[in-house]
Amino acid sequence: MKLKITFILALFCIGFSNAQTKVGTVNSEFIISKMPQMKGVLQRVENYGKRLDSSFQIKTTQYKAKVDSFKAEEKLMTEDDKKARIQELRALEQEMGKFRQNGATMMQLQKEENLRPLYKKLSEVIAEVAKENGYTQILTTTGNEFAYIDERFDITQLVLDKLGIKE
Repeated sequence: MKLKITFILALFCIGFSNAQTKVGTVNSEFIISKMPQMKGVLQRVENYGKRLDSSFQIKTTQYKAKVDSFKAEEKLMTEDDKKARIQELRALEQEMGKFRQNGATMMQLQKEENLRPLYKKLSEVIAEVAKENGYTQILTTTGNEFAYIDERFDITQLVLDKLGIKE
C-alpha cells in the first residue's frame, strides 16, 4: 500500500514539474520608443496639435476683439447692454475652456489611435518570440512594480532583434 501511495506521489510530482511555466519580461515602452514608425506617429500628433492650436488662436483673437470692443464702448452702454455683453464674454470664456479641455482629450485619443498599429505589431512579435523560446507568460516591465526581475528572462532584446531595431 505504501508503495502504491509513493508511486502515485512520484507520478504527481513528475507531472507537476513538467507543467511548470516559463515567465519572461519585456520593456514594451522602450521597444515602442525605438521603433522607426514612432517618428511618424509623433509628427502626426504634433501636426494635429498645431491644427487644434490654430483653431484655439482664432477663438482667442475673437474673444480679445470682443473684450476690446466692450472696453471701448462700455461708457456709452446702458446697464442692460453691459450685462448682456458681460454674459456674452463669460459664455465665450467657458467655450474656450471647454475647447481647451476637449483639445487635450482629442490629443490623447489621436496619440492612442496612431500608436495602436505599433502596439499590435509589438504584441505579435512578442508572441512569436515567446513561442520560439518556450515562454508561457510574458509580463511587461513598464507600469508594473516588480521586486526582482532576472535579466535572463527579459526578452526585450530578442524582440528588438526580431523587429530589426538596433540600439
